[in-house]
Amino acid sequence: MLPTVVIDCFPQSAQKYRDTHAIVAVDVIRATTTAVTAVSVGWRVFPTPSLEAAVPLAARLPHPVLVGELGGNMPYGFDMTNSPAEMALRTDVQRPMILLSTSGTLLLHESRKSEASYVACLRNFSATICYLTGRHQKIAILGAGGRGEFREEDQMCCSWIAEGLIKAGYQPASRQTQEYVERWRGARPDGFLMSKSVEYLRRSNQLDDLDFILNHIDDIPAVFVLKDNEIAMVPVLVPVLS
Repeated sequence: MLPTVVIDCFPQSAQKYRDTHAIVAVDVIRATTTAVTAVSVGWRVFPTPSLEAAVPLAARLPHPVLVGELGGNMPYGFDMTNSPAEMALRTDVQRPMILLSTSGTLLLHESRKSEASYVACLRNFSATICYLTGRHQKIAILGAGGRGEFREEDQMCCSWIAEGLIKAGYQPASRQTQEYVERWRGARPDGFLMSKSVEYLRRSNQLDDLDFILNHIDDIPAVFVLKDNEIAMVPVLVPVLS
């Protein structure tokens, strides 16, 4: 039987796949980009599904940095919002980081009991393809979504990963998966600028995050795995195309 890959969206969709698939969680704007950015430079990152989960975890960890947003607003008592650009500037890497977001960390929470749970964004999509190829028979790539929509930035990242797996011999498990791959094949890295997520960054004067995402495309040769509620990094040798 040929291995398969499927693209889907929203945290609740993880329930359909976690007993049968490895799950790749994608939230380009901004949770998985923030997480990948932080772990890649040495932070210990603990994603949490809710404020109710974040508060007791913060009490157990030594002097943690609380990072996140709910509905676009930074919760009271948090140190910074869910910003990969701001995270990249911090130097207190010895502190553990608790990450909370409206959809992205909830998706990670729902994915954690699957065969394997991965964290991906535009910074590490090639490494994710290389690592997953041949490792799992069934792979589900899930976008976090926002306000009931499968946002374009997540569609593109999910599709690029799926396209790489299809080239490596995986079969699209649904017509919708094939349609997403065809839509985003050959797209420019800034091809998602019509997204409502981008509109929100503009409206809220957070375009530094958009610039950061666009200036850090496929630059981390590592896969990120959720284990025991913490995200761990595994270096990957990515082939260089001549």
